Amino acid sequence: MDKEMLPRWGWLLVGLFAMAVTANLLNFFVLGPAGLPGEYEVITIITLMAPVLIYLGVWYDEERQQYWDRSREHIVGDLVFIVVGAAIGSSIALVSVIDFGLPRIIQDVGAMAAGFMLAWGLFWWRNPELYQREADL
Repeated sequence: MDKEMLPRWGWLLVGLFAMAVTANLLNFFVLGPAGLPGEYEVITIITLMAPVLIYLGVWYDEERQQYWDRSREHIVGDLVFIVVGAAIGSSIALVSVIDFGLPRIIQDVGAMAAGFMLAWGLFWWRNPELYQREADL
């Protein structure tokens, strides 16, 4: 894909929209009929969006291109860490506040923040050299 076809925010918008549609289809056709309550559907959306948020920067930034030279196993392992981290982080956050009577938007935003932070933290933990330049500034 040509990075210059869209600006970074354009690729982010396209990727997040595609993952939101995919997650909602998964919720509607698979997880909903399996008995997943509607309050927890946001976890699927967060889990599928997290790789887009993390990997878009790695793909788009020239100084992070060395990441793609790693073995396929390492990259797949990173992806598993991101997906599991987003699912666990958002689940813990959502379960801990779901009975407080907060508005759903507050619950969802809190779950998103926790899920994305845990996913990115696990990715950073496995790849600290990708962000070394920014840490030195």
